[in-house]
Amino acid sequence: PGGGSGGHCRQPLTAMTLIKICGLSTPDTLDAAVAAGVSHIGFMFVTRSPRYVSLEAAAALAARLPVHVKSVGVFVDADDALLAAAATFVDVLQLHGSETPARIAEVRRHGREVWRATGVATRADIAAAVKASQGAADRLLLDAKAPSGAPLSGGNGLRFDWQLLGNFNPGMAWGLAGGIDAGNVGAAIAATAAPLVDVSSGVEDAPGVKSVEKIRAFVAAVRA
Repeated sequence: PGGGSGGHCRQPLTAMTLIKICGLSTPDTLDAAVAAGVSHIGFMFVTRSPRYVSLEAAAALAARLPVHVKSVGVFVDADDALLAAAATFVDVLQLHGSETPARIAEVRRHGREVWRATGVATRADIAAAVKASQGAADRLLLDAKAPSGAPLSGGNGLRFDWQLLGNFNPGMAWGLAGGIDAGNVGAAIAATAAPLVDVSSGVEDAPGVKSVEKIRAFVAAVRA
């Protein structure tokens, strides 16, 4: 998984914070993310999302990635057929639905790293997310809880109170998502010491339309 060299040549990551750009769907934005220095790119396999990409299109994009940039497939309560098909070319299966620890264990049988993303708004939400993910998922991704009735569980451009994560230590790999952009990612990292930051709408000109300039600015802000 991860494809070939894709023709990219750049320096290795020079900072500890990992960067995931999620919802990529075009070669130019994917290439820009790689050139800027991201560690992960995400493909959205949720059909109701404006960032949806087909398996065929995602596989072609993944083939452009150098081996040190990992591909992440994002799913909401997906069936095994879809997960198995994506697992032939992505490195990580990210679950952003109502998946239980038992379901996560089933997903692990596809032989890929598994991340569990969950929306939070309170300390109780965070504690519940950690409890449901420890020993099950390889990484916990904390996102802002979606508003009631929202069609998507993530990618809504909302953030939660980062101060809730002061001295946060879940005892597992984790990442921060939700309402992050180039203007506030420095504050987000300072407040939470997040080992990974995940952005989607924060680098878009419109829902599903990624901006090469905003991708570059975001990565530069993290590295600064």
